[in-house]
Amino acid sequence: MTLIEIIIYIIAGLIMLFAGAEGLIRGSSSLALRVGITPLVIGLTVVAFGTSSPELVVSLKAALDGSGDISLGNVIGSNIANIALILGIAALIRPLKVQAQVIKREVPIMILVTLLLFIFLINNEINRLEGVIFFIGIIIYSFISVVLAKKEKNKKVEAEFAEGVAKKTLKIWMAILFIIVGLMFLVYGSNLFLEAAVEIAKILGMSEAVIGLTIIALGTSLPELVTSAVASYKNESDIAIGNVVGSNVFNILFILGITAIIVPVSARGITLIDITAMLLTAIVILPLAWSKFNLNRTEGAFLLIGYFVYMYYLLP
Repeated sequence: MTLIEIIIYIIAGLIMLFAGAEGLIRGSSSLALRVGITPLVIGLTVVAFGTSSPELVVSLKAALDGSGDISLGNVIGSNIANIALILGIAALIRPLKVQAQVIKREVPIMILVTLLLFIFLINNEINRLEGVIFFIGIIIYSFISVVLAKKEKNKKVEAEFAEGVAKKTLKIWMAILFIIVGLMFLVYGSNLFLEAAVEIAKILGMSEAVIGLTIIALGTSLPELVTSAVASYKNESDIAIGNVVGSNVFNILFILGITAIIVPVSARGITLIDITAMLLTAIVILPLAWSKFNLNRTEGAFLLIGYFVYMYYLLP
């Protein structure tokens, strides 16, 4: 594969991944609204799943192809990028102050889930039993999120999510079409993106783990980046942080759960430093949950610097 072909594959793959995620979110959100689910619940579940869908198809495809390092590196790298890069950028655009109690309660859950992954990776593998544990966890997490969101009485938060989810619902057949086409784009886009990423690894002499932690993680995190950046610009801090926290939980419980159930994920190239970096980025926003949950521009810059230092460590 020539350099031009690699660039075309990456660009086309990313466009299809982004378009696929957007189609999946629009179709699913529209169906959810039609059956009476509130925008806050949709934002914490359907949208979080939709923005994590690129990570899902890429990780599953990589695991099926025998590239466990890419599969796991994608999830770990995405979770690091979601907090250090995406929240850092969002805070620089506009300081983030979260109102929703449900999001504050989800931060400790994200940390516990990340710690569980840390423990499971002691033997450098996520087996089927651990995958089942993760999958059961996402069912419990989704149920808790829905119950807590229904109890949320903050009108400002409800208005934020109502604006962020959808302006109007699609017809049922159109919503289903959006979902189907979105899934097709995700699958085909992941094929193009993965093929190009593996070629880059060969050319640059980089390991599959590093490719997963950097290029692939950044590419599949684009939906979260756009969602959080736009939400921050619109002063919708609950969406910006809720999207990141929910996505990180989905990445571990749902993506690794589904992937490990289908095929155990072995990742020999993922180091203790990578796993520790993921855990630290999750823990770093815990003080925010205990305080008034305010992330200012200085703290956002600190997160960004931390991310770039980690990237510098990874890249040869």
